[in-house]
Amino acid sequence: PPPPEYLPLSGGLYRDCLIHDFDMLRWVTGREVETVYATGSDAGPPMFREAGDVSTAAAVLTLSDGVVATATATRLNGAGYDVRMELAGELDQIAAGLDDRTPIASTEPQGPPAATKPWPGFLERFAPAYEAELAAFVSVLLGERPNPCDGQEALAALRVAEACEVSRRQGRAVRVAEVR
Repeated sequence: PPPPEYLPLSGGLYRDCLIHDFDMLRWVTGREVETVYATGSDAGPPMFREAGDVSTAAAVLTLSDGVVATATATRLNGAGYDVRMELAGELDQIAAGLDDRTPIASTEPQGPPAATKPWPGFLERFAPAYEAELAAFVSVLLGERPNPCDGQEALAALRVAEACEVSRRQGRAVRVAEVR
């Protein structure tokens, strides 16, 4: 878990962590999230409850074409840092972010072994991505390329995160358009 003093500043699990999943979901599918139903638990250490946050969260998201997606996050994975996206469709099922350091183990005797050196946190997990982002940012500042991020994508992901927080607090499905 993060340090207790970080939690009140983090914006909560939906805005701090799941916002990236919402952004990725929109990018991968090319669809907008229209409705969310979210829930969460602060059953972990009291610091989550004291900060008005949850330690574990889940959301069911309905996309503009009717496809249903789920997103989950926890700050309490003692096995290591795990972030991945799984996509299932008529023709295939794939996973992004699944590698030999993913802290997941099979209970099946013939299943893959548990990671021997799991990712300890997001900085280590995404170091190459952060380096690429910084290089692209500098390239934009130097006028070598246009900005690939116009801010609208981030705003759309933030609205989904806000809708999830409203849903969790009010215990109801929320249309993303309600938080505009």
